Amino acid sequence: MKNDNTYFDLNRRQFLKTSAIGALVLGTYFVGSAPKAFAGVLEQPSEQAKRANLFIALRPDGMVEITCHRSEMGQQIRTAIAQIVADEMEASWDKVVVIQGKGDPKYGDQNTDGSRSIRYNMQRLREMGASVRYMMQHAAAKYWKVEPHTCTANQHVVTHSSGKTLAYKDLIDLALGVTPPEPDKLTIKTRKEWRYINTGMAHIDLTDLVTGKATFAADVREPKALVAMIERPPVVGGVIKSFDASAAKAINGVVDIIEMPVPKGAPQFQPKGGIAIVAKNTWAAWQARKALKIVWVDGKNGDYNSENFKKSLLQTVSEPQAHVREKGDTMGVLAKSSNKLVADYYAPHLTQAPMEPPCATAMYNKDSVDIWAATQNPQADMKTVAALLGMDESKINVHVTMLGGGFGRKSKPDFSAEAAYISMKTGKPIRVQWTREDDIQHSFYHAVSAQHIEASLNEKGNIEAYLHRTAFSPIMSTFQEGASAPGGFELDLGFTDNPILAPNMKLERGEAPAKARIGWMRSVTNIFHAFAVQSFINEAAHKAGKDSKDYLLETIGPARTIDFANQNANYNNYGGDKAVYPLETSRLRHVIEKAASMANWGRTLPKGRGLGIAAHRSFLTYVATVVEVEVSDAGDLNVIKSWVAIDAGTVVNTDTVKNQTQGGSIYGITTAISDGITFDKGRVQQSNFHDYRVPRMSDSPLEVEVEIIQSDAPPAGVGEPATPVYAPALCNAIFAACGKRIRQLPIGNQLKV
Repeated sequence: MKNDNTYFDLNRRQFLKTSAIGALVLGTYFVGSAPKAFAGVLEQPSEQAKRANLFIALRPDGMVEITCHRSEMGQQIRTAIAQIVADEMEASWDKVVVIQGKGDPKYGDQNTDGSRSIRYNMQRLREMGASVRYMMQHAAAKYWKVEPHTCTANQHVVTHSSGKTLAYKDLIDLALGVTPPEPDKLTIKTRKEWRYINTGMAHIDLTDLVTGKATFAADVREPKALVAMIERPPVVGGVIKSFDASAAKAINGVVDIIEMPVPKGAPQFQPKGGIAIVAKNTWAAWQARKALKIVWVDGKNGDYNSENFKKSLLQTVSEPQAHVREKGDTMGVLAKSSNKLVADYYAPHLTQAPMEPPCATAMYNKDSVDIWAATQNPQADMKTVAALLGMDESKINVHVTMLGGGFGRKSKPDFSAEAAYISMKTGKPIRVQWTREDDIQHSFYHAVSAQHIEASLNEKGNIEAYLHRTAFSPIMSTFQEGASAPGGFELDLGFTDNPILAPNMKLERGEAPAKARIGWMRSVTNIFHAFAVQSFINEAAHKAGKDSKDYLLETIGPARTIDFANQNANYNNYGGDKAVYPLETSRLRHVIEKAASMANWGRTLPKGRGLGIAAHRSFLTYVATVVEVEVSDAGDLNVIKSWVAIDAGTVVNTDTVKNQTQGGSIYGITTAISDGITFDKGRVQQSNFHDYRVPRMSDSPLEVEVEIIQSDAPPAGVGEPATPVYAPALCNAIFAACGKRIRQLPIGNQLKV
């Protein structure tokens, strides 16, 4: 995560010039001495294809290779990128092949995190496609000796005004001799001309996925590859005092026992250390690992206890903390108020828990390393592996497989570094396979948080003064030893950008030391910030005796652009230009009204049922969710249905946006019902899905109805914004159903008390 706008620093003209026009795509998908047995992980470039630009290559048979430089983990980015490019170049969809890009700085940012893939790439990808359309039209004009404006490209064919035609495949050599103009001189399609963009199109990998042909990291096989499993320190920063591997070595199939390097300084993405079992198969490695006898020295984090840490966080937010944003005289108004509402909110550690645990295969080649990994950020793999092995980053070749989920975990490539290190030590190709227990007990956890909110309500029940304090261990602690204060970008996610219209507001942040590896998870700190803010507004509505939807709209206030200039606040806006992506309450109000309308808000419900609503802007996208629940007299919870309105600006694939919004909603249920990750003596107490709960079908609504707000605003994020609103909407619905207020997550047995 970064709090600036440096994810992509190639200008558009450099981008068009990056690849030499007309150059053959030399070599295969794999470089160096990588074995051919690995071939077929994902579609590979054809050796006969000729490159038009960095993202587009043309095969002699007319097929178009479009490179996807982002990672596919179910969000359908490979389809969306192809849609954008194919639309602008007027490619026929049945002639499109998607090539997965390796880790390479020439692509700019490849970190598939933060819901940025479309936002950061749509314009330049449109220019890539438009440049090839330009080249084809001008090539045909040259062939016919006519003016270019008399030639029109349509579905892989250029047609002259006279009616004669030429197929793209017959124009390749001529087209590659045409130099496209500067990006701002290209003719980009208008919205009315879009063929693929802003439509619902099937996942380009759908057939392979449903037929089992898709290759994930755990599917990568090389006949000579060995399997490695690692017994890692149970406490972050722990080291080995002594170990006995004699019983492990005696197990049939075990090839080697390797002591992993001890990480230096802050955790970063370094392997945690420990003992690696190298074996001929997974079973042997697994059994041998269980036979290891290790005495650990836990170090400074061995005292980490979740209950004690919770108490310390709640104590922190009960006292004045550091300034984040302020206007008016909040403390003065609160001190004089006779009508106050005070609430503390708490959320535990969470972990990403992707369905496919981390996995990577590596092959050390003396002067280079090839890695096949389910990674969200191949360039992070390059940097991490290079640092561990003492090699130049350019020698680290990272091949991206399909990801069986990611949610932020797979942008932290400690697993790739483990595979590379063991391959270097053994001289053999190595597949490091994490188990579910490994993933849950050795993750980069979403921070535990405590929040304190106070408000003074005026005679009409409206908020006239608002105080909010937040405390949580910062992500920066993973990268900098001793960091305990949250970074600006973490506060920007649902805290600094609070939309409440109150004449007096004071926002403060506390500090919290990190006793575990802290990392980002789907929607990051928006999760607990939205939970607190949206729950508190609902509580204030009840105290004021008003309808919760109407009160939410009143509290947000009239349509306006929120300006932080006079509130002594520094807001980064997800790296987006505030002039391009202003924080507009009109759009937030619109999704609230739409979601409420979808749910038929205000209808009479049977006893034990309730509707809850919450709204939030995250990743520059506006989302409102309504949840209907039923709570039995015994305290059993049944989530009946959800309605979601989302305004993500311009969208590429409407089906994908609906799918992502539905998936983000279900993921939001995890944030509400999961028991979370707890620690005792520095050790994670959970190990698998029996004690780290994720939603089952019985926990989820039968239907999540999604309405996309059509917009010509610039594209914003989609993968994460539906998650943070779900927990508060669910808890608000619970209150409406049975009168039980949920301020601490997980919900657990609170309904049965």
